[in-house]
Amino acid sequence: MPVPATMWRRVLDRTEKHEFVASLASVFAETSIVVVTRNAGLTVAEVTELRRRMRAAGATFKVAKNRLATLALDGTSFDGIKPLLTGPTALAWSRDPVAVAKTAVEFARTNDKFEVLGGAIGGQTLDAAGIKALSELPSLETLRARLVGMLQTPATRIAAVLAAPAGQIARVLAAHAEAEGAPSADAA
Repeated sequence: MPVPATMWRRVLDRTEKHEFVASLASVFAETSIVVVTRNAGLTVAEVTELRRRMRAAGATFKVAKNRLATLALDGTSFDGIKPLLTGPTALAWSRDPVAVAKTAVEFARTNDKFEVLGGAIGGQTLDAAGIKALSELPSLETLRARLVGMLQTPATRIAAVLAAPAGQIARVLAAHAEAEGAPSADAA
């Protein structure tokens, strides 16, 4: 059946729908977080900017038909986000939960047409406030840097403590030598 040229939505045939559902289901099986957003009235330039930011954060942003996304969610740990899939929605996902949440919330602050509806991390469903709270956590790279810093700090303290007695003994011996009238190592 030919599609009229005036239709702005692309019509998918049955095999394309099955392939899309299968690819989305495999994504849901591998990812750690899915964020559901509403993007009513975003321009092409705004969506392109959002996708660029998501890609820079290691996330993916995709507009999907709600019915196909619902089918792809069946049997996954993200089943709880099905009620959010009404109206003009889009999905964002990533392996790093903080990065995708942070990017979505920051973009929503600067654009009134973009709204974070909620999401799921693992098997736990989050509302918009939960996604916002998640976005305020430090990123994975920041946490790693803090952990390395915490691991290195005790090592430097241990080295300082171990080196201190040797330095103290040297100072005591130098002071004792000066007290006896012998020339110190500094004077020589």
